[in-house]
Amino acid sequence: MSVPKILLYYVFAPVADPEAVRLWQRQLCESLGLRGRIIISPHGINGTVGGELDACKQYLRRTREYAPFASLEPKWSAGTALVDAPEERLHGVERGARWQRITDFPKLSVKVRDELVAFGIPEETRVDDHGVVGGGVHLSPHEVNELVAERGDDVVFFDGRNAWEAEIGRFAGAVVPNTRTTHDFIAQIDAGDFDDLKGRPVVTYCTGGIRCEILSAAMRTRGFGEVYQIDGGIVKYGEAFGNDGLWEGSLAVFDGREALDFAPGAAVIGRCRVCGAPSNAVSNCSDPACTHRFVVCDAHAGSPCEEHAPTA
Repeated sequence: MSVPKILLYYVFAPVADPEAVRLWQRQLCESLGLRGRIIISPHGINGTVGGELDACKQYLRRTREYAPFASLEPKWSAGTALVDAPEERLHGVERGARWQRITDFPKLSVKVRDELVAFGIPEETRVDDHGVVGGGVHLSPHEVNELVAERGDDVVFFDGRNAWEAEIGRFAGAVVPNTRTTHDFIAQIDAGDFDDLKGRPVVTYCTGGIRCEILSAAMRTRGFGEVYQIDGGIVKYGEAFGNDGLWEGSLAVFDGREALDFAPGAAVIGRCRVCGAPSNAVSNCSDPACTHRFVVCDAHAGSPCEEHAPTA
């Protein structure tokens, strides 16, 4: 029986021809029946793809053959299910890849962008063969706990995700900026909203680590003197400690699973935006033109956000 798997990965490295890499990556994924999202930029690659286990292994091996991506180390997680591939016939002959398709992604998207993460500072971000230049110090999950044990409440956890993601899970006592998009971080930092943290050890964190590569470098450029980032992000920390570390709640993810727990019995810290009931489910606003996401319980799934809620 085939096993559904999902790869979450990124590599910061100079890419001379992003469009050529995009075409190659799309053809490679299509040949292996993979679905998901990949972004290519002059700074590297950022992807989340899923499919059959053997297809994911082949994808990883062949992507690493491209020298700038040789150091690619993905985070593996379980997919939900696989379905048979649709028939693709040309002049009566089957042409489609016969790999099964994962249900966690509706399609494959491979795009070229100015940035791997849209902070709005492509001209500021610098990369070399070793990754982002000037970023925060990488800490393993165990080193994060050691830092907190040594420095106590002086340590600040700084959430590098959209604010709605933190509603269902975050590090205890974390600073959670009021952000809907990554562009909001730079505006708030430049406005001095977090200047009181500049003299303290700041541990930035995000899902898999990529957002903090850029965020930590931007913070250091703007005068934050002691900045760290969790190597492998929340995913690696959760794998190391489950429910027994400093992480609380569930992790929001950008695929059909919506949220995942690192161990059974994870705390439910989210609250339904409509009724206040405990929940770790995140939903889109019912207005199709709105991109706002928020926590809802099962009874209020499909509700509008506060902005689009009907007035009495």
